[in-house]
Amino acid sequence: MRTLLGFIKKEFLQTLRDPRMRILLFLAPCVELTIFGVALSTEAKNIRLSVVGAPSDSMLQTIYRDCLASGWFIPAKVSSSDPFEQMQRDEADAVMIAPPGGLDKAIGQGRGQVQLLVNAINVTRGQSIERYFMAVTQSQAPRSSPLQFDVRVLYNPAMRSAYFLIPGVMSMLVCLITILLTSMSIAKEKEIGTFETLISAPILPEEVLLGKTVPFVLLGMSNIPLIMAVAVFVFELPLRGSIWWLMFSSGVFVFCTVAIGLLISTLAKNQQQSMMGGFLFLFPAMLLSGLVFPIENMPWALRLVSYLNPLTYFIEILRNITLKGGDSRLLLFNTSILAAMAVMAIFVSWRRFKTRL
Repeated sequence: MRTLLGFIKKEFLQTLRDPRMRILLFLAPCVELTIFGVALSTEAKNIRLSVVGAPSDSMLQTIYRDCLASGWFIPAKVSSSDPFEQMQRDEADAVMIAPPGGLDKAIGQGRGQVQLLVNAINVTRGQSIERYFMAVTQSQAPRSSPLQFDVRVLYNPAMRSAYFLIPGVMSMLVCLITILLTSMSIAKEKEIGTFETLISAPILPEEVLLGKTVPFVLLGMSNIPLIMAVAVFVFELPLRGSIWWLMFSSGVFVFCTVAIGLLISTLAKNQQQSMMGGFLFLFPAMLLSGLVFPIENMPWALRLVSYLNPLTYFIEILRNITLKGGDSRLLLFNTSILAAMAVMAIFVSWRRFKTRL
């Protein structure tokens, strides 16, 4: 135990002795979460809307004013009356076109129909524009059907995309810190020449692996309260579930990502290879985790890969605890999978770790 504690102390001193590293470890995640929480949004805002029709067309102008009043649309500054030229010159995101003779006349004849041209280069934004426009126009349309729906939005009544994205960003930041730091630990020893001293010392391989794992688990866990504080107090992310479940599952996730970083470190011969290996794992893990794109929309082959991704399960845990209050069966299932991944990664790292050159 004395040898192991000495090894852990050495790793802490080596990691934290540089003030810039302390800033990167503790301050940078909070700053990044703030930036991502403000910048990342699935909502379509400031949609430039243009209208092609007569100013005397009262219904058309009413719909146009309602669109602007909704807060989603803003007036488009156009230099041409041709709707296709407006879209081609990127002067408008959507163009509302009245039918021949005007919308008032068409409604009087029982065939009122407004054409909407939507810029769908960004498919997600284009779909949002269509949804918003339909919501505005339906409020103006006469209700001919007696059937009405009483819609109640659960878990996120304000429909804030930040509540959906911030747990994913939190997972991404913790994963980024732990995997990159751990993946460079053994590779750094090899590169600067201290690995020979390490393996010649009276230290068991298990002690070396624990000494390279425990400090980064503690450093990763120290980031959880900081990031959660920013999420709750800055972005008002609700915390409806148990904070003890949150900390326990976070510990399992951090242990899992540290184990993956350790596995990458045993495969790499220098820090450059370890850093590239970390990024080769991180980018697919982020894209296939459900952070932004729903897993259900992916092809079945990629969906299988996403279920081998620890980020997938931790994001589900965070969203369930913060927004739904935490279902014990779901939390236990996802945490068990993370624990199994961690044990598997540690076992493979132990098998690959060699105490000889």
